[in-house]
Amino acid sequence: MVDLNDKKAEITYPTLWPYKVIINSHCKIKHILKNTLGEREYQLKKSNNSKNKTYISYQVTIFVHNEDDRVALYHEIKKEDCVRIVL
Repeated sequence: MVDLNDKKAEITYPTLWPYKVIINSHCKIKHILKNTLGEREYQLKKSNNSKNKTYISYQVTIFVHNEDDRVALYHEIKKEDCVRIVL
């Protein structure tokens, strides 16, 4: 069996990085992205609604320059009040 605990994924930067963003259904994803990304370009695709339509998920693809940029964007999106989960 291969032990992957000490392995880190090799990502070649710069690259387009997809984030799965799940928000409360009453919130507006474009408002959230404007607050977190400013004028930065992104691609947006609606993914799914929860069974009770309480949450909506989106795939947000952003051009990231390096690992620090990728992680910083993750944290910026995640700290918005309407955002439940960022993957």
